[in-house]
Amino acid sequence: MKPIHKDTHIGNVTLKVRDLEKLIQFYTETIGLKILTRSDSAAQLSADGIQPLLTLESNPKLEQRPVRSAGLYHLALLVPTRKDLANVLQHFIQSETRLAGASNHKFSEAIYLQDPENNGIEVYRDVDRKDWVRDEKGKLPAVSEPLDVQGLLDEADNNKWNGLPEKTVMGHVHLNVTNIPEAEEFYMNILGFEEQTRMAHHALFISAGGYHHHIALNIWNGPNAIPSPIDATGLLHYEIVVPSAEVLDDLINSLEQHNISFIAESNSIFVKDPAGNGIVIKNS
Repeated sequence: MKPIHKDTHIGNVTLKVRDLEKLIQFYTETIGLKILTRSDSAAQLSADGIQPLLTLESNPKLEQRPVRSAGLYHLALLVPTRKDLANVLQHFIQSETRLAGASNHKFSEAIYLQDPENNGIEVYRDVDRKDWVRDEKGKLPAVSEPLDVQGLLDEADNNKWNGLPEKTVMGHVHLNVTNIPEAEEFYMNILGFEEQTRMAHHALFISAGGYHHHIALNIWNGPNAIPSPIDATGLLHYEIVVPSAEVLDDLINSLEQHNISFIAESNSIFVKDPAGNGIVIKNS
C-alpha cells in the first residue's frame, strides 16, 4: 500500500454515553465546545458552529466500558496557538477542573483530563513543525517531559473565557488496541499511515504527511484486553477524512485486496480495526 494522502486528517469522534445532559454540560462549559445540533438522544458539538468535532449518542442502559478493553484512550483537540492553550489552562484552573496531567512532548504541549464517563481528553497545541527534532532514522523521539505550567500561563489573556477558538480541530485520536502487530498491519500496510514514533512493543504513533501522529495505538490496557463491548460506553467510531473520492477508492481497493469487510455508504465507508474500534472513512 502506498502512503495515505498527506492531507488526510481526523474528523468527528462519536461517543456512546449514558448521561447526555451531564456530558453536554461538561463539553460546553468545561471544554468549551458549542452545541451544533441537539435531540433527545444525541448532540453534535463544534468549535466553529459549522463543523462537528464531537457527537454524543445517548443510551442510559449502557454499561460502563470495562477497564481492560480496547477503545478510546483519548480524543485530542488541537488549538491553533500557544496563547490559546494558555487560555484553556487558565480556564481549567479558574473552574477548578481536575486534570490528569500536562506534558511537553517537544513536538506539542498537552493537557490531559477525563470527562464524567471516563473518556480521555487531550487539549494541545503544536510546536512549529520546523522545530521538531527527528532522529537519524527520521523518527520523532517519544518524549514526555513536565509542561512549563507557569511559562504557559504567562501567555494567557485576562479576558473572559469564551470557549475553544473557532479554528480548533480534532488533531488526533489515541486508541487502546489488543495487539500492536495486528494494528500496524491494518493501519500502516492496509490504510497506508506511516510510523512517526514507537515506544518499544507497546505503543505506535502514525500519521499522514509526516504529522507527529493522527492516530496512536497502545496495549496499555493489557495484552489480553477485549474488544470494547457494543453495549458499553465509549467510542462508537471516529472519522478519517481523505481529500478526494480517488483516495477513498484506493483505500476501498486495499481493504478488498486484504479481505477486510466494510459497509459502503455515499462518499464514506464504515470499517472496524482489528481491535473492534469503529472507523468512518470519508472524503471531504
